Amino acid sequence: MARLTKIYTRTGDQGTTGLVGGKRVSKDSPRLWAYGTVDELNSAIGLARAFRPDKKTDAVLASIQNDLFDLGAELATPGKPLPRITPRHIDALEKLMDACNAKLGPLREFILPGGTPVAAQLHVARTICRRTERFCVRLSRQEKLGALVIPYLNRLSDALFVLARWVNYQAGKKDTFWRK
Repeated sequence: MARLTKIYTRTGDQGTTGLVGGKRVSKDSPRLWAYGTVDELNSAIGLARAFRPDKKTDAVLASIQNDLFDLGAELATPGKPLPRITPRHIDALEKLMDACNAKLGPLREFILPGGTPVAAQLHVARTICRRTERFCVRLSRQEKLGALVIPYLNRLSDALFVLARWVNYQAGKKDTFWRK
């Protein structure tokens, strides 16, 4: 069964968009900034995947993209408790970071984003994730969000940082340290 038969609807031509449930809101509402930036983050991760990381990293990134789609749906559904982000999402990110960090060792200085194309794009995704988190914090001051939305985004940005370092490590690229 086709989910979308027509991509353009013209319903947004006046600067509003429909949320799940039919409510229309301005395209510059805090809710749209929040879930629109989740979409941007998902696209940035898709670009990292287009640079062809190893199979395991690609699988991790594909899973995160699916989780972000769930998060976007959660944010696009106001007033209904749809806990799509659960403790298992956060646990998976923490386990991933622990596994990577076991090989990377402690970080003793700030690093500059870069390295391989995959790692550099993961750093871009990390910064978009931080922006997404800020928009969700702003939205949470006005409307109730799922309890794990902000913790998930906080953990995800950390995981993207660790993954960028991991990808560089696998490629034999050393971290470039910030010079004080």
